[in-house]
Amino acid sequence: MNNKLFSSKIIGIGKGLPETVIKNSDLEKIVDTNDEWISTRSGIKQRRVVKAEETGTGLAVKASHDALGLAGVNPEEIDLIICATSMPDNLYPSTACEIQKELKCVNAAAFDITAACSGLVYGLNVAKSFIASGIYKNILLASVDVHSRFINWEDRSTCVLFGDGAGAMVVTRSEEEGILYVDMEADGSRGEELKIPLSGKNCPLVAQNTLKDSYVYMNGREIYKFAVNTVPVSIKKAVDKVGVSLEEVDCFILHQANARIIESIADRLKVSREKFFINLHKYGNTSAASIVIAMTEAVEEGFIKSPSLLVLSGFGAGLTWGTAVVRWNP
Repeated sequence: MNNKLFSSKIIGIGKGLPETVIKNSDLEKIVDTNDEWISTRSGIKQRRVVKAEETGTGLAVKASHDALGLAGVNPEEIDLIICATSMPDNLYPSTACEIQKELKCVNAAAFDITAACSGLVYGLNVAKSFIASGIYKNILLASVDVHSRFINWEDRSTCVLFGDGAGAMVVTRSEEEGILYVDMEADGSRGEELKIPLSGKNCPLVAQNTLKDSYVYMNGREIYKFAVNTVPVSIKKAVDKVGVSLEEVDCFILHQANARIIESIADRLKVSREKFFINLHKYGNTSAASIVIAMTEAVEEGFIKSPSLLVLSGFGAGLTWGTAVVRWNP
């Protein structure tokens, strides 16, 4: 029996975004709000949304294509596709299977995971574990959410916050350890604070339909408190497990939910806000995709150099949260 555990690293990243831009001033036409109200409370100035013919799968395919290109990995070399999504185009087939079809990853198994805005971190832990076991060598980890189709556009407390987008990573077996540690946590007892009910109809022989519309419900105050209290603890736990200090981390990429949340987490950690990359002013909250979109742009803009020690941290519905400490040296 082979008890050897294999190391893994991220060797490719990419993003996929819709072309349509919705500015804060555009939302003034459909809901009682304005740019100042949105900007001061969230830091968001605009977001991207899909058109009628666009799909989450299409965004994920674009991100995955770019990640494969950067990694120098051919589609047939991928042996597993994991897609983190809470808003798939279809309940089945899975978005991962749709990505496999479009990219012609003919040798890959494929499945989705649902962990909302923590999906990327959860998926990274799954990928790391599969590679460590020796079962798979090259894993495509995609993350995509299309919130615009699950928003009540008359609710100004939620419709101003979310955007659509996708990200992707190629995770591979490596001689050097690139994914150093992943902390993954959940508290299902608080799930009602952030929820999208699944719509449908009961059998007419059983009962009249009483299911709710599939719109985002969020207790913003409680989610804020949850994030600023749990994420710093998770980050400290993760860096302690790796045996590094917060000062040694080159860049923090947090889930892009709200600028005030990210700033509060930085302050609680006593880490300079300048180490936290933020791009939510352009895209809003893209849920599971936000960390990879931000990481991709941070690399493109030179904010992240190679090699760099990174902290990736997500938090959201479930309630779920988690932190990955990774060495970026593709």
